[in-house]
Amino acid sequence: MKLKSGLIFGFHPLTEALQSGKTLDKVMIRQGMKNDQLSRLIQQLQQHDIPFQFVPVQKLNRMTGGNHQGVIALISELEYTELEKLIPSLFEQGKLPAVAILDGITDVRNLGAIARSALCAGLDAIVIPATGSARINADAVKTSSGALHSIAVCRVKKLPDAATFLKESGLQLVAASEKASDLYYSADFGRPTSFILGGEDTGIDKKLLQMADKIVRIPVNGPVQSLNVSAAASVLFYEMVRQRIEEIRS
Repeated sequence: MKLKSGLIFGFHPLTEALQSGKTLDKVMIRQGMKNDQLSRLIQQLQQHDIPFQFVPVQKLNRMTGGNHQGVIALISELEYTELEKLIPSLFEQGKLPAVAILDGITDVRNLGAIARSALCAGLDAIVIPATGSARINADAVKTSSGALHSIAVCRVKKLPDAATFLKESGLQLVAASEKASDLYYSADFGRPTSFILGGEDTGIDKKLLQMADKIVRIPVNGPVQSLNVSAAASVLFYEMVRQRIEEIRS
């Protein structure tokens, strides 16, 4: 049963939620707990690609007030889209797919702002990792002005695997880095494109960066070395818009 909005606790209610197809953000499990029931639950979570973590019992108690049986699930604010189904569908519709891969974006306000800009610029989806990303909660949805309910959000196990799929599907990978030599408008965004954006503290993972077809930077004047990631995303997305409008006009 739900104790609070957005939470499910207890083995049986959680199992029922999984069987009914309820979308879960993640599951928290009491540290040190081991039994057959938990083993079966973990198998189900892995089958559904739902992230889980072991946490101190005190954290579970604070969230529910007790009586949680050692497991709590956070219900997602939205339904996720399968990347492997979305991209072929876009091509079948005659579109030039454009998606944003978000690596290490842990601030919900940045996530929401990026989703809003992506939707306004006509991107088809944002891709986030199952772990290491801001949770899509009410604050993220509010910051996005509802965009997170309108743009496809693809949650994947590993971003490099998603990037490989996108590349093999015909999308170029364009990564943003303040250390790049090429400026952002030198990229050809008239092609199917995957933008790769990294967290402001960690940047883009080295493996992802090495996969990029092109790495670009946004020139910055002044003592601050880089833009906020959501502002940088807007600059890149709207350069794509500009280029594609010019192509149509010509």
